[in-house]
Amino acid sequence: MSDPRTIGIFLFDDVEELDAVGPWEVLSAWCTFWPDDGWRVTTFSVDGQPVTAAKGLRIVPHSSAAEVGPLEIVLHPGGQGTRPLLRDPEHLDRVRAWHEAATITTSVCTGSLVYAAAGLLAGRPATTHWASLDVLAELDPSIEVRADDRYVDDGDVVTSAGVSAGIDMALALVARLVSPERSAEVRRYIQYDPEPPP
Repeated sequence: MSDPRTIGIFLFDDVEELDAVGPWEVLSAWCTFWPDDGWRVTTFSVDGQPVTAAKGLRIVPHSSAAEVGPLEIVLHPGGQGTRPLLRDPEHLDRVRAWHEAATITTSVCTGSLVYAAAGLLAGRPATTHWASLDVLAELDPSIEVRADDRYVDDGDVVTSAGVSAGIDMALALVARLVSPERSAEVRRYIQYDPEPPP
C-alpha cells in the first residue's frame, strides 16, 4: 500500500478553537477508523511551537510549516488571529505556495479572508463567517459571496462559513474524496446532527 496522502490543518495564535478542532474530529476519525482509504491528517504551525487559541485552549501542533511535508489538502481555520495574517506578506506568500502545491485548499470561517487577501478567491464563489461577509467582499469585489451557504466547493478551493460549518465542510470532503456512504459513517461515529434544536 502506498503512503497515505496528507491533510494539514494550519494552527496559529488566536485561531478559533472549533474551526480547527471540528474538522480535526471529522478527518481524524475518518483516517483512524478507515485507514485503507489512504489518508492521514496532521496539524502544523509556522514554527512548530504551541499556539494559544481564541478562548485560551493551548494546542501543540505536530510539526512546523517547514517540516510538515507535502500536503494534498491544506485547511486554514479562522478566528481573530487571521486579522494580522491578512497584512502579513510572508504569510500570504506561504498561503499561495501551499495552494500551488496542494490539490485542494480549504478554509473555515475567516480563514477565507486570508485566502482573499492572498488573491486565491478572485472571481470565485466563497463564504465566511456571517459577521465577516462584508469584509470578504471588500477584500476582493470580484468574489461571489455566498452568504447563505454552509460551505462552497469550487473545485480546488473549498471555503466554509463560521465555526461549526467546518464540520459540514470536512464531512463533504470525505464524501468527495471517498463516498457519501463513508461520510455518513463518519458522521454517525461522531454522532453529528446537522439540524440541532434551536
